[in-house]
Amino acid sequence: MIGAAINIVPFMIQRSIPGIGAWVLPTYALAALPAILAGLAYAILSSAMPRAGGSYVFASRAVSPYLGFAASFSQWFGLCTAIGVVSYVLSPFLRDITVALQWEGAAAALERGGVRLTVALGFLWTFVLVNLRGVKSVERTLVPLMILMFVIGAVVIVAGFSHTHADFAAALLAREGRAIPTGSSGAFDPRLVLAAAPVLFSSFIGFDSIAQAGGEAKNPGRSLPLAIGISVAVVGAFYMLFTAAVYHAVPWQYVAEQARLRDVTAPGLLTLLLPPWLTVVIVSGAAVALINDLPAMILAVSRLMFAWGEDGIFPRAVTRVHPRWHTPYVAVVASGMMATVAILGSHFAGDIFLGVDILVTSMLVNFLLMCVSVILLPSRNPAIARNVTVFPSRALQLPTATLGILLLGTLLAAQTWKDLTAPASAWYFRSTPLWLVVMAVATLIYLRETAKLRAGGVDLASRFATLPPE
Repeated sequence: MIGAAINIVPFMIQRSIPGIGAWVLPTYALAALPAILAGLAYAILSSAMPRAGGSYVFASRAVSPYLGFAASFSQWFGLCTAIGVVSYVLSPFLRDITVALQWEGAAAALERGGVRLTVALGFLWTFVLVNLRGVKSVERTLVPLMILMFVIGAVVIVAGFSHTHADFAAALLAREGRAIPTGSSGAFDPRLVLAAAPVLFSSFIGFDSIAQAGGEAKNPGRSLPLAIGISVAVVGAFYMLFTAAVYHAVPWQYVAEQARLRDVTAPGLLTLLLPPWLTVVIVSGAAVALINDLPAMILAVSRLMFAWGEDGIFPRAVTRVHPRWHTPYVAVVASGMMATVAILGSHFAGDIFLGVDILVTSMLVNFLLMCVSVILLPSRNPAIARNVTVFPSRALQLPTATLGILLLGTLLAAQTWKDLTAPASAWYFRSTPLWLVVMAVATLIYLRETAKLRAGGVDLASRFATLPPE
């Protein structure tokens, strides 16, 4: 769940939501609450339905096969877009390392479009290969990186809280001969907070990946909900401390100014306060966090496709398993190709936030559906509902899911309003119309594939009343 978002989103938000100013941290805390409720919904459902495909399986068995597929298809599209965005923003991290080392030629090269595109594609397809080689390969990649991220993230937290705005102002004056930009965040503006909250919410969505590979976990009925609970609690606290530490040291006015000029990162913002060797260490840690996103997300999106194919509502080719590595190699490669399109889109659009907005919209819809699934599962599928071991009492399930629906619905409405009212040169630079196009494509695929199943004599009601085979 720890990834690149913590190093980018709380600071680049100053560009995407001008005027948010000093209200980033309170908005981050607000965004964490619906994420916690969504995490609880995932934990409840994963305890009863630990299968590959996670959210798709949950919704298709608890609400309807169509909504399960359509929402998870938009989720697949959003996550593939996010994989592309993560790959594309790696270059600014590498650039900050070269700046700290005073390698001016390398720093200039990493700003060039062709180099940035090549770096992004290289890292993406490296981790496609990691996923092709199996879950053990992913585990050997993720666990050491996770430990390293906590260690280096702790260095950032200590460094941030060890310095003040006065220290930063003195360093900026000494290094660049200028003062901190002036500006006031003004009074609390609920419109800005509601516009920023969905974007900051995107930092917390990593727990979704935990549920997608349910069929490959040991004792998944216990380990999946436990992993989700630990991730949401520990990583949420870590993210809040990390963001607070950076803004404790770096004035938001400077962050906003730099975000308007270029893609900024948390370690890059601390460069003026730290010795070059420590800057290199923490920027390298941020790059590791970025890299860590890729194998987990590729695993998640490929298992979604695999689950669709297993149920017969997507071409069966995506269920092909490699004879040696035992991975759904067609689904992995297809997801990598979609992420490649996202890299190219980020490159030609010249901004990463269209990709972030698409991800936020699709994940908010998906999380809403998970809360609805908690409410409807006992009436829709009582046999599966009896297997719930997390919050088994309806007295706990119903208020948790209902509050989740209210808060996630508020964020979705705010995200849609922000998207439709923001200036854009063309409709395809808005995430909402693009999401609707994706949903239309999903609907056509679903209608075509279910028509084939019915023609073949398949009883769809019976198929979706039980879980896929393990």
